[in-house]
Amino acid sequence: MGRGDLTDEQWAVLEPLLPKGTKLGRPPVWSRRQLIDGIRFRVRTGVPWRDVPVEYGPWGRIYDLFRRWQRAGIWHQVLTQLQSQADAEGAIVWDLSVDSTVCRAHQYAAGARKQSDLQKEPPGGV
Repeated sequence: MGRGDLTDEQWAVLEPLLPKGTKLGRPPVWSRRQLIDGIRFRVRTGVPWRDVPVEYGPWGRIYDLFRRWQRAGIWHQVLTQLQSQADAEGAIVWDLSVDSTVCRAHQYAAGARKQSDLQKEPPGGV
């Protein structure tokens, strides 16, 4: 297990939220946990898909799982369910803070000429 891989406790929370496989036949060579750890490795490090370590499975299989679930909206569902569980446990604080010190005025608010200034004659005439 790598440094950033899911722990057994994290996997126990995540696994019930994932869709169940319905294919019959030969069991998969790569476990779902390995593939998800591969997806997490890629997202965490930002490496290209082809550079995901082989211990997580073939990069094509990892990318395929990620993309299929992305198109089906499964990642969004999992995130929503995890957030609702954490909120029910009181682990999320929904306080917001707005800091107005980083607001900046537009350049025209800093003394730039106005349209009416362009129509006036300069002092001394033309």
